[in-house]
Amino acid sequence: MSTKAAFIFVAPENDFNKHSAVIDSPVVELSVVGVKNYDEAEEVALKLVAEGVTAIELCAGFGNEGTARITRAVKDKALVGVVRFDLHPAFDHQSGDDLF
Repeated sequence: MSTKAAFIFVAPENDFNKHSAVIDSPVVELSVVGVKNYDEAEEVALKLVAEGVTAIELCAGFGNEGTARITRAVKDKALVGVVRFDLHPAFDHQSGDDLF
């Protein structure tokens, strides 16, 4: 049985109904989902956990506040990790905390 994990990336124009994919490898079933803001990220994270995801990695667009929000939302149902850029190059070198 493979581990269910997810990668959530945030950008203003994302639509999680369209910008998603599942990569099923022998060891990890990875869901990749794009969301447009932190509110939507919380919603998607809870849905993923309900589907059995036990590890969620957040893109560098999530600042400290965004990461904390997702961690609080999933409580102890999934581990939350992050890719880190203090200032994201795709967001004009701003933190997601300033944008979302």
